[in-house]
Amino acid sequence: MQEASRKKVSDQSHRFYEQPQQEPGSYYWPPINQNHLPSEAFNPYCNLESSLGTSSYPPQNSSSTVSFTSNGSPSHQECHSYPLEPYYSPDHNRGSPVSRSCLTDDADDDLRHKIRELEIAILGPDSEMFDIYSVSNPVNPVLSEQEAGWKDVAEIISRRDLKEMLCACARAIGENDMLAGEWLISELRGMVSVSGEPIQRLGAYLLEALVARTASSGSTIYKALRCKEPIGSELLSYMNILYEVCPYFKFGYLSANGAIAEAIKGENRVHIIDFQIGQGNQWMTLMQALANRPGGPPKITITGIDDSTSAFSRGGGVEIVAKRLSNLAESLMVPFEFHGIAGSASEIQLEDLKVQPGEAIAVNFALVLHHMTDESVGSPNHRDRILRLVKSLSPKVVTVVEQESNNNTAPFFPRFLQTLNYYTAIFESIDMTLPREHKERINVEQHCLARDIVNIVACEGAERVERHELLGKWRSRFLMAGFEPHPLSPFVNSTIEALLKNYCDKYTLEERDGALYLGWLNQNLVTSSAWI
Repeated sequence: MQEASRKKVSDQSHRFYEQPQQEPGSYYWPPINQNHLPSEAFNPYCNLESSLGTSSYPPQNSSSTVSFTSNGSPSHQECHSYPLEPYYSPDHNRGSPVSRSCLTDDADDDLRHKIRELEIAILGPDSEMFDIYSVSNPVNPVLSEQEAGWKDVAEIISRRDLKEMLCACARAIGENDMLAGEWLISELRGMVSVSGEPIQRLGAYLLEALVARTASSGSTIYKALRCKEPIGSELLSYMNILYEVCPYFKFGYLSANGAIAEAIKGENRVHIIDFQIGQGNQWMTLMQALANRPGGPPKITITGIDDSTSAFSRGGGVEIVAKRLSNLAESLMVPFEFHGIAGSASEIQLEDLKVQPGEAIAVNFALVLHHMTDESVGSPNHRDRILRLVKSLSPKVVTVVEQESNNNTAPFFPRFLQTLNYYTAIFESIDMTLPREHKERINVEQHCLARDIVNIVACEGAERVERHELLGKWRSRFLMAGFEPHPLSPFVNSTIEALLKNYCDKYTLEERDGALYLGWLNQNLVTSSAWI
């Protein structure tokens, strides 16, 4: 009987998703078509303010804020704020607010009535679902457990704690409790905002990722976001803003350059292999330092690898990077050669690198190794294969900069918690240096951060390309490939300490086992290490 009931729930729920939305104040998701993702429902770059604020409670304190049109461009529109004290009934037809009194011991009948309304709204008045609302039969533990679960959700909603509600929603979705997940999603929509507090902004992207996951549309969103990325100077400006307001990139570049400069000291021919060339900004400061070397600069060859399917970090392709670096080398009178590889770093073979005898080789992995698949995804294991390939080159040094996060093989709910904690620190750090009213802040967070959040939370298998590991795991991989740790020098440490003096004192720097950890308060965010 229970299996038949669950089948009834599944069938009826499917029909519910396909029926048209009755009113703007609906507490449930917009219609979901499994083959076509409605941009107004799930694309966080298409007017998140409107799509996430669908509560039917009367709006108060109307104010103008920034929202986004379907092409991702900012526009100003009227946005309403909603009171946080009352929570809303999951009644699709009425949309009436429910006061906290429904949680008192003498109001269980009201709660059961509201839950019954929720069942009717979703399954219809003729539902054959077993009655979880009748407590006249105390010998059935399944029924009382089900009702207790709904009470727990109601109590969580009543507390209006955004983090707690996001976690409860993720847990419900992870346990396939779709009714509780929908109820929480309907409440969360009125609590998040891309222009609010750090947790509200992060919550907006996490919520859309959760909705996408329930619709099995995470990869669709991720691919759509990649297609809608700004290109050229527009994206470059967003990356430059993030580069300036947070020390994460500078930390990685300066620490890696310091290790490389020391390893190639006295060499006349240097070949740097960069597995994620990006804009090439990292090598400008190193080239300037080598140009002033006593006895003259070495000949520098840079092989820059960049994925030809994404413009996320380069804003124009390896040709533009080659021109930029060549012009700088010419102005510094540094002998220079550039090899560009427009392809995936995971697919690189030895012959692609064009290494010449007598070259001092330095290899740089800056925020790229986590994009390579490993044994947990399938065969081949590119993550370990690339490390073995690099070791065969006998490099003078290999530098690694990675996010200190553990979401590669973690199950969904622990992965969600890790993402929530990690990106809370990121968004809080941005809030300290980039004013909330800054017109480009939303663009920076959407184009530089949100797409990764969606991929981590909503996607699985080969479609989840953001697969970070802690430094301890990277250490094991490098040791298995035959590398040894190469502790960063005191000079590198002092350089990073000087850098952080230009930023908020909430940033932390720790040196542990020869590696550097950059963090925000008690959350480690980025690590830098070197290997030989």
